[in-house]
This record gives sequence, C-alpha cells and structure tokens, in this order.
Amino acid sequence: MTGKLSGKAEEKKAAPSSPIGIFDSGVGGLTVLQEIMRQLPHEDVVYLADTARVPYGGRPPEEIIKINEEIIPFLIDYGAKLIIMACGTSSSIAFPIVKDKYKVHIIGLIEPGARAATDATRSGIIGLIATAGTVNSGAYQEALKNFKVVAQACPLFVPLVEGGFIEAEETKRVAKEYLKPLLKENIDTLILGCTHYPHLTKVLKERTGQNVAFVDPAGEAVADAKKLLQKAGTMKSKTAAPKYEYLVTGSVVQFQDLGSRLLGKPITNAKHVII
Repeated sequence: MTGKLSGKAEEKKAAPSSPIGIFDSGVGGLTVLQEIMRQLPHEDVVYLADTARVPYGGRPPEEIIKINEEIIPFLIDYGAKLIIMACGTSSSIAFPIVKDKYKVHIIGLIEPGARAATDATRSGIIGLIATAGTVNSGAYQEALKNFKVVAQACPLFVPLVEGGFIEAEETKRVAKEYLKPLLKENIDTLILGCTHYPHLTKVLKERTGQNVAFVDPAGEAVADAKKLLQKAGTMKSKTAAPKYEYLVTGSVVQFQDLGSRLLGKPITNAKHVII
C-alpha cells in the first residue's frame, strides 16, 4: 500500500489542515476525488490534471517515472500531507520506483484494485481493461497471479473520455470490440484499470450485462488513505468546510467544462500551472 518512510521523515508530522494531493493525466482522477468526497468529506484536496501530457498510457516507462518524479515533489511543495496516484499507468509503472523516495505516504491503485477484484470474483476469471502501459507492466497480473487474468489494452478510451464522447456511438463501438475477447473468456469480474474508465461504466455495462462485477480501485485506495490518516492522527477537523483546488497543466477552460460534467459539481477555480 505504501512504502516505508525514513526516521527523519516520520519525525515531521503533517498538519491535519494540509490537503490530500491527487494527480492524473486529465479528468480520470476525478473518479478518485468523488471517492474522497464520499469517504473523507471534510478533507481538503489539491487535484493536479496533467492535461498538457495526456494520455500517459502509450508513453515509455522511463517517461512515466520522470513525470511522477516531477509531479510528486510539486504536490509536496504545495503542502500535500498524503498523495494518491489517481492514475493506473503511474500506479503500475512508477509506484514501485517512487513509493519510498518521499516524506509523505503515496498510495497507488494496483494493490487496492487487486484486493477488490479478489473479493469480487466467484469463478477466478478476472478481466482487466487498462492502458497499454498498465497491461504491459504486468502489475495487475502479478498481484493476481493466483487467478486467471484476461487483460485488454484500451488506448482509445482516454482520448474519447477527454474529448467528452462518453456515450457517443463511436465509444460504444470501441467498447464492444475491446470487451469481446474478455467476454469470450467468461470473466465474472472486470477491473477498470484506468481512472478514466469509470466514466464509461454505463456504456461498458451495456456490453457486459449484470453478471460481471465491476471493480473501481478508487474505493479501496481512498479507504487505505483514510486508515493512514486515522493512524497518523492527521485527519482534518469536521468544523471547517472542505476546499478543492484544481491545478491544470493544459487548457483550464476545457478541464473545467468537462470536469464539471463528470464530477457533477461546478469547477470554476482551476489554475494553470507549469511543472
């Protein structure tokens, strides 16, 4: 779940009023933010959308690691007391490399997602849809090595979501093709291995029917974050209303428009940043 912290790092306790930092290549991580709003409704959050570099999924592993090594210190300098990699690609490729490097706890999505899939499956045949980077990393396959994992890279999904084509006919056609080999293997559980994909749940369920359990790693990841904050005594007081700050490396207007639709709440205060 998290890496070990050095003794020096452990001595510096974060203030409960400090925000949780989360980041993704775009709007996908809003699915994780929704879980924070549900499970940790009093916490402040700083959300970084690296839309200038979206999508991450087809980038080489060394580039993904470099991006994470730029974003994580940025969020720490911004005051984050804990960071959630709200990105499946970062979690599968960079998390093992960077989890022990920094003074704050970092939570990835692979272990929480694998744990949830283990609980959900009945037959032991688990489907995984994710970016090419996540599939090729083998991270979920290793975490679920006692099960049959049928993995499918879905490179078109992130551009379709970022373009706002959530229920477009093209999205439905692409979903049908991506899911075909998984359904042929009679999966009973489907891991949404990219945080963009829960935005497509309605379209995906139209293809899978009700007999396939969907696993969104965000729920378990945020539950892990809650346990860490409780253990450290750094949960925010319930007396103050939560604040959500949005930082965007690309178009602020585009992020606010699409993000507001997907989050179901207006995003009006996003700021452009250069990392």
